Amino acid sequence: MTASSGPFVKICGLKTARDVDVAVAAGADAVGFVFAAASPRTIGAGAARDLVARVPEGVLTVGVFRGQGVEEVRRLTEESGVRGVQLHGDEGPEYYEALRAPGRTLLRATAEHVRRCGEYGEDLLLLDAPDPGSGKPWNWGSAQFTAPEGQWLLAGGLTPDTVREALAATRAWGVDVSSGVEAERGVKSPELIRAFIAAARSYDYSP
Repeated sequence: MTASSGPFVKICGLKTARDVDVAVAAGADAVGFVFAAASPRTIGAGAARDLVARVPEGVLTVGVFRGQGVEEVRRLTEESGVRGVQLHGDEGPEYYEALRAPGRTLLRATAEHVRRCGEYGEDLLLLDAPDPGSGKPWNWGSAQFTAPEGQWLLAGGLTPDTVREALAATRAWGVDVSSGVEAERGVKSPELIRAFIAAARSYDYSP
């Protein structure tokens, strides 16, 4: 899996056709739908399925789960039609083994230091802040930060104004954003979605 141009960009927590269309048109590589409970961005499988149908094949659709059983994750994944599964809790390697399926991309989200992508059997690794979806960044600019090996996405408090700085500091393979492109909590801003993708795309990995 590769980004279309520059860093891989995932726009998460989408709930409306407008937001999906804007993210896709602006060049997002992936769009995420939250199935975890107790979030202002939570969406039902049926509503998500209608949105997934709007997404072209070249853009990855991802269901986001946290602390849910394997059977619930599998059911919501199949009912919604998403092609990616992002686990955002304490799920162990057995979850990834159980959810592996042809054509499915598995993402592991964690706030812990990880040496390399794939340790749990995931395809993509996502490093997030301890309080995901809060918009609170973590100290990715610390001198002690060591980037994992492989394909990994940086998340946690990123905005159109900070994403280039974050990429320069970490040289992450990709970035993920939700609250950083919202006009208010749980409500996406088309202008911020476009600005975030443009800012991320403008980053050059050259030395």
